[in-house]
Amino acid sequence: MRKLMVTSFLSLDGVVQGPGGGDEDRDGDFRHGGWAVPHLDGEVVARVAEVTFRADALLLGRRTYEIFAAAWPLADDPLAVKLNGVRKHVASRTLTSVSWQNSALLTGDVAEAVGALKRGEGGEIQVHGSGALVQTLLAHDLVDEFHLLVMPVLLGTGKRLFGDGTAPAGLELVRSEVLGTGVVVSTYARGGAVEYGAMGPETGNW
Repeated sequence: MRKLMVTSFLSLDGVVQGPGGGDEDRDGDFRHGGWAVPHLDGEVVARVAEVTFRADALLLGRRTYEIFAAAWPLADDPLAVKLNGVRKHVASRTLTSVSWQNSALLTGDVAEAVGALKRGEGGEIQVHGSGALVQTLLAHDLVDEFHLLVMPVLLGTGKRLFGDGTAPAGLELVRSEVLGTGVVVSTYARGGAVEYGAMGPETGNW
């Protein structure tokens, strides 16, 4: 079974909308576009690249796909070579074709199509951005690992990574570090079911 990993920039209050620019995603009259950019120094970019180079395939939603497809073919560096060359699976209800090198549209039900990808041959499947797609993956418990870059900022409004419908799951912290701009980079893997308990003086857990 192939591992499916979600990587995302998010604010401390869990917002993932429009991290890279003012016009990236204005849905819901979102006015904080570009909030991650001041924290993206060379150290952060190096962590993103380190993870991306592991990818055997990308799984992208329409909006992220279009942003990537417009930008990365114009770049000329090792990360661009990786992103341009890797296999890309695109989940979209509106696109009828995709032209970026090595891209293909998923067909049929998204959850079923992703499940089939995971059962197929190959290495790690990575989801970058793609907030709406991530909600579908979470609702169907298809994510095996999260690689999260948490920025030291509160936004108050915007689309959040863990929305309503997220399947309950326990997680295991695999790695965590604090970078120079205050970004906390953490990796979480599946950790089984959610465990429950009680606390208070009468329980001895206080």
